[in-house]
Amino acid sequence: MNVVPAVSSARMADVLAGLAIAGLLVPEAVAYSGIAGLPPQAGVIALFVGLVCYGLLGRSRYAVVSATSSSAAVLAAGTLALAGNDAAARVAIAATLVLLGGGCFLIAGFARLGGLSHLIARPVLRGYTFGLAIVIALKQLPHLGGWAELHGDFVPLLVLDLVRSSRQVQPITLATGVLALLLLFACERVRRLPGSLLVIALGVLASGWLEGHGVALTGAIDLHPDWAMPAWPTRAQWLPSVELGAALLLILYAESYSSIRGFALKHGDPVQPNRDLLVLGLANVLCGLLHGMPVGAGYSGTSANEAAGARSRLAGLVAGASVLLMVALLLRWIERIPLAVLAAIVIHAVSRSWRLSVFRPYLQWKRDRLLALASVLAVLSLGILDGLLVAIAFSLVLLLRQLATPRLSALGRFDGGHDYVDIARHPGAVQLPGLLILRPEEPLFFANAESMLALARQQVEQHAGLKQVILSLEESPDLDSTALEALADFAGWLQARGAGLRVARLKDDTRALLLRAALPQLPPQALNSWSVEDAVSASAAAPSSTGSRAQ
Repeated sequence: MNVVPAVSSARMADVLAGLAIAGLLVPEAVAYSGIAGLPPQAGVIALFVGLVCYGLLGRSRYAVVSATSSSAAVLAAGTLALAGNDAAARVAIAATLVLLGGGCFLIAGFARLGGLSHLIARPVLRGYTFGLAIVIALKQLPHLGGWAELHGDFVPLLVLDLVRSSRQVQPITLATGVLALLLLFACERVRRLPGSLLVIALGVLASGWLEGHGVALTGAIDLHPDWAMPAWPTRAQWLPSVELGAALLLILYAESYSSIRGFALKHGDPVQPNRDLLVLGLANVLCGLLHGMPVGAGYSGTSANEAAGARSRLAGLVAGASVLLMVALLLRWIERIPLAVLAAIVIHAVSRSWRLSVFRPYLQWKRDRLLALASVLAVLSLGILDGLLVAIAFSLVLLLRQLATPRLSALGRFDGGHDYVDIARHPGAVQLPGLLILRPEEPLFFANAESMLALARQQVEQHAGLKQVILSLEESPDLDSTALEALADFAGWLQARGAGLRVARLKDDTRALLLRAALPQLPPQALNSWSVEDAVSASAAAPSSTGSRAQ
């Protein structure tokens, strides 16, 4: 009987949340346009398209899809590499890159590659975000202080250019930006006080006086959509354009999926990654056609939406409608926001990523410290885009190195029971006479199969009089052809020494593969042990049935 009031209460909460975040997102969208080196309207168009598309078609209750600082920085690096400092050419190529990024999203969605974001490990993402925040803040300093804009994203050169041009600083502009920044940090201590709206309101109220003293304002925002197709790249630009589109896909989806999944787990909601890929693809294609910025589900906007009390995607739709009303009614005031205030908002937003506490777990766990540090250094030394790609490649190299390094454990019976543990780690474990139980600690595949089984041969040679070897393959969910051949060679080598081989703890798919392969050195009865204890019992009942007698 209380269903109607409950529904009304939820809708009211969504309406209030949508109104609250709209006021925060519009100035951020304008500021992110500056990061990307695009006109202010690019961010506003992206904000409206992202909110409406995801509000209608998405599945997360809290995700806010809009322009993000990371994608803006990647887009800036890409347009600078392809079009140089020509503003008009950068706008044209930016639309193409956003369109290609949206196309990559759609292809990945139709191919059901929802796990694509897992290519970027969390330490890589956190290290990249840390380095990116430093780059973004450095590039916002000229807007904060009123001196010449910096180009590029190579940090040593950025710092050198800042030092060289520091004499151009405008005291009034710098004072405006610093005061706005201090006010934003002060407002963090007052719950529910919207610092961004406060500094924007004060900046707009003082814009007349500030403009008279040389402080630059946002300027005209032209929101008439350009439905013309973006300028297609030249033949020399096609390959780097596709690569940049794929890079936008990786960083946007990694950031989006992290936000969507994090809040879904927090509230017990289901996640549909492939659907999200398609929705984000559609939103980015529309942004590319309308010459907007790339969009994704940023963590700051999504967390602000949840904190504002949102309960469904209606909050995003209300925010989209509010953005439209703000542009229609308050555009001339938005155009009068001082650039120093927008720079302060961006620096304050990315400052959350400077907290060294995000790296504390890796130091405490003694895991992935090198990977996180390498990601930071890659961004700072190689630039935003190259740094991201190098960090991802480095993480994959470390993974391959770990998987390719053979680690083999010899198991023994623990405390006279049915458990078998590593003898090296558990001195009380007892090795059974005439029996050697081995367990590869990594999945067997082409990079480690031969070296892993070479270690197994060394173990066999150290034990005289062996009648049976049990290989526990619980770590191998599948086997490739190299692993199959290496396993057959090992079984044949054992047979030549008068010993048999049993394989224990096989996954169903791996066992089906071995039965289908019908290796003569591994008859079906050698594959029937679901546990190490089963294999030991079978070996005791027929000590050599799997070995030379099976020939």
